[in-house]
Amino acid sequence: MAALRPVLMVIDDDPLITDTLHFVLSKHFEVCVAESYAQLKSLLQQQDSMPALALVDLGLPPSPHTPEEGFKVISALLAHSPTIKIHVLSGQSDDANVKRALTLGAVDFIAKPCDVEKLKDMLLQSLKVQDVELNEVKAELEFDGLLGDSLPMQALRMQITQFADSPFPVLIEGESGSGKELVAGSFHHASKRVLHPYLSVNCAAISPLLAESILFGHTKGAFTGAIAAHAGYFEDASEGTLFLDEIGELPLELQAKLLRVLENGEYQRIGETQTRKSQARIVAATNRDLRAEVRAGKFRSDLYHRLSVFAVHVPPVRDLGDDKHLLREHFTQFYAQQIGQVPFVLDEAAQARWLDYKFPGNVRELRNIVIRLIAKYSGKTLNATQLVAEFDLSEPESASGSEPLNINDAAGMTAQAQRHLQRQANVSLDSVLKSWERAYIEAAMQMTHGNLSQAAKLLNVNRTTLYSRMSTTDEN
Repeated sequence: MAALRPVLMVIDDDPLITDTLHFVLSKHFEVCVAESYAQLKSLLQQQDSMPALALVDLGLPPSPHTPEEGFKVISALLAHSPTIKIHVLSGQSDDANVKRALTLGAVDFIAKPCDVEKLKDMLLQSLKVQDVELNEVKAELEFDGLLGDSLPMQALRMQITQFADSPFPVLIEGESGSGKELVAGSFHHASKRVLHPYLSVNCAAISPLLAESILFGHTKGAFTGAIAAHAGYFEDASEGTLFLDEIGELPLELQAKLLRVLENGEYQRIGETQTRKSQARIVAATNRDLRAEVRAGKFRSDLYHRLSVFAVHVPPVRDLGDDKHLLREHFTQFYAQQIGQVPFVLDEAAQARWLDYKFPGNVRELRNIVIRLIAKYSGKTLNATQLVAEFDLSEPESASGSEPLNINDAAGMTAQAQRHLQRQANVSLDSVLKSWERAYIEAAMQMTHGNLSQAAKLLNVNRTTLYSRMSTTDEN
């Protein structure tokens, strides 16, 4: 029965703490201990299944007096297993570290020293929430699950409808926590392949030594430990969809073999000469800038162009405007019902602060905030002060480091305009307005692949008006 226990990763370099945690928690969890980020990576590659939970200390070698290694571990764990529930257990518990850890995707922060019994109860509660979320994902996929009425979400749903039945690959780009996995599932469920398998493999979670076998399979005796023939993901996907998450993590030596499959559908199991054919539709996702990876020699240019026949961008939460309220209401109702709590509500000032917040951790951060608020304020009305206590306001700019234009943020647009006027003398208002109009028209035409009617719908103008404005901008 021990093998059926959920895996708990403990990342801490203090043996007294890890020994205590192992003694108390091993009755409920399969406890695995790593003392550093490097040791964690090695341990993850040896795991047969995804870890369910993690306890992370922020102060790890080689810099135990700063939190940076701990933050790196949180990001690595979520890249390896997006559904993992991470609890930070650290003495570096100042407010900035707490909020940064929660923004990255940790579900809670526990200051050292702690009551181990209470910690155990928190971990068991996280398992219940995790089960609820897995059911939520399945339910969302059945009805598309892409909530929102904002223009970016309308454009995303339009692209899914356009590209769903094409046999060509799709590359889904977007920031960490933005919901790329849900978009990938939506492509499958909106297509004629829906009755065929949908398989997902996280390229960051597989050992480079085993990646080729996992993707393409192997014959009996192909290498030490290959005691039987094994079909890979491409074979098991059959005529369905194969989702390659974190494609930027795929080793260079495997990229050439993946390119061959994408070009002609051909691959071979390790240890055999027979050529097999794959009919699977490939959907890949990344939170990296693959163009930059190509320039740095870390990703093949020909593979990038083959994967991005159709490129889809998942918008960050900060660009979704009033959809932030819709997402909050959705998660509040869902988790309150599943966990058996009364939903909280926000007063008017708190709602305004919710709308203003950038959510650098995207949907993952938004969802975790809702879960914490349900636990703390079930059945209550929150004010702005109580709400903002959950926000990470240490990063005024976006997670990507650039300053986005948000047409729903009048104060932000005013500040951006002020900086423009300070940097440049004799600004022409007409030129600025025409530049933005031209940019939006070009963006709409690119997103709809030159379809004038769909671009007009996206921009909320009629077709003749759009054509007229395109002619005007071309003349200028």
